[in-house]
Amino acid sequence: MTAPLLNVNGIEVIYNHVILVLKGVSLQVAEGQVVALLGGNGAGKTTTLRAVSNLLEGERGEVTKGSIELRGERIEKLSTSAMVERGVVQVMEGRHCFAHLTIEENLMTGAYTRKDGRGAVAATLDKVYTYFPRLKTRRTSQAAYTSGGEQQMCAIGRALMANPKMVLLDEPSMGLAPQIVEEVFEIVRDLNTKERTTFLLAEQNTSMALRYADYGYILENGRVVMDGAASALRENEDVKEFYLGVGGEGRRSFKDVKSYKRRKRWLA
Repeated sequence: MTAPLLNVNGIEVIYNHVILVLKGVSLQVAEGQVVALLGGNGAGKTTTLRAVSNLLEGERGEVTKGSIELRGERIEKLSTSAMVERGVVQVMEGRHCFAHLTIEENLMTGAYTRKDGRGAVAATLDKVYTYFPRLKTRRTSQAAYTSGGEQQMCAIGRALMANPKMVLLDEPSMGLAPQIVEEVFEIVRDLNTKERTTFLLAEQNTSMALRYADYGYILENGRVVMDGAASALRENEDVKEFYLGVGGEGRRSFKDVKSYKRRKRWLA
C-alpha cells in the first residue's frame, strides 16, 4: 500500500502553554486527494492546518505530542519557508491579499521562493489566469478594490504560484455568495483533476465540501469523531441530521439531541 503524502499521528496542540486545543488528532492525506476537515467553529480545523504548515508559533501555539510526517519525513520542527520548499502552501482564512498591490503583483509574491527561472514563473502565471480568468481581467486592479470572491481566487492563485504539491485551504467559502463558493470549489476540483494538486481543506460548509472531497474528517472539541469516504459521510444519518439538516426524522432540536447522541454513538 502506498504511503500517504501527509500523515498526522495523534497530535496535541497547546496555545500559550495552557490551552489544549487538539487532543490526539490523526489523519492521512494521499497524494492527489481532496481531503476535508469538517466541523463547527472552534472544532480545531484551523489549528490542524497551522500545525501542518508550521504557522502555530506566530499564534503562541506548539505541537506537544504526536508526529507529523510529509513523505515519511518528520516536519514539526521545520520552518514555514522550509515547508513551502517541500511543496506545502497554506491559504489563510479571510483571504489576506496585499490590499495596496494589484492582483498580478499579489500573484507574483507567491513565486518569491521559486528558483526555476522567469520562464517557468511566467508559465505558471498563465496557468493561474487560465483557471481564474476573472483575475486576468482584473490583473491591474488593486486588490482592495476587488470583490471578496476575486480576493479569494487571488489568494488561491498566489499559493499556486509557488508550484505546490499540496495546498492547505482554510474556510474558502467564508463570506462568499453561494454562486462564488461553487465557482471556487469547481476550480479546486479542476486543479486536483488536471494538475494533481493535493488539497487539505478546512470548511464549515459540510454539504459543499463533501460534494468535492474524496475523504472527510469531522472534528469536534479538538478530536476526530468520525471519518470516511465523502460519499459515505454524505449518506450517514448523523452527518445528515447534525451537519446537513436533512435527517430522516426531519429537522430536530440541535440543542436537545446533538450532544447526547454524539457522545453515545461517536465518542463511546
